Amino acid sequence: MSGHSKWAGIKHHKAAQDSKRGRLFTKIIRELTISARESGSNPDHNPRLRKAIEDARTANMPQDNVKKAIMRGTGELPGVIYEEVSYEGYGPGGVAVLVETTTDNKNRTTAEIRKMFSAHGGNLGENGCVGWMFSKKGFIAIDKKTMKEDDFLNLSLEIGADDVHSDDDDSYEIYTTVEDFNKVKKGVDDHKVITLTAEVTYVPQTYVKLDDKSAEQMLSLMEDLDNHDDVKNVYANFDIAKELMEKISQAQG
Repeated sequence: MSGHSKWAGIKHHKAAQDSKRGRLFTKIIRELTISARESGSNPDHNPRLRKAIEDARTANMPQDNVKKAIMRGTGELPGVIYEEVSYEGYGPGGVAVLVETTTDNKNRTTAEIRKMFSAHGGNLGENGCVGWMFSKKGFIAIDKKTMKEDDFLNLSLEIGADDVHSDDDDSYEIYTTVEDFNKVKKGVDDHKVITLTAEVTYVPQTYVKLDDKSAEQMLSLMEDLDNHDDVKNVYANFDIAKELMEKISQAQG
């Protein structure tokens, strides 16, 4: 299973767990603040803020929290100033990894991210070392229980998808250009199908197939990075066989 689509599914499951809610709220609040600071408080003219508000609604975040986060971004309320910092490196087996963070202390975050890579058999590299292996695209995953494959393909043609995949066991995958993402997502939403994931993301151009040990190390690295409060997104080009993924998941409980 590809690092992109499989990890998107894992993140969807993680976000649904109540034990993750506090950490999820922290990440959404930072995204609300930064997007409002960059492009204003009107979601009709700020797609990034609109997406953050949708994420907050999905996570059942209180409306007052959303409002205050946006007001901190626009300067109407005082608050911590965050900056966005990206990291690139290699995970176990030579997997390319991109990490997007929001932080109020770059030196602390850099040291902690570097330590995580080292602890899991990887190493942090210079900016640009792996970024060229990824393409920025819109990505939407639709629950396969929602519709038949022929209906999915017809829908994809109708709404202007750039590319589609239907070989995953649990979901259909739609890829779009960044510019067309909101239009295609609206087309999906209008058909009232179950969307598992909808985001602008970085999609690997090639994948690295991992064996047992490297796969376990890679998933542990992804888990630790994703659990860090400063980490917003993690992208990687690993490929893990479905049977091995299930074996590791069962071993980890």
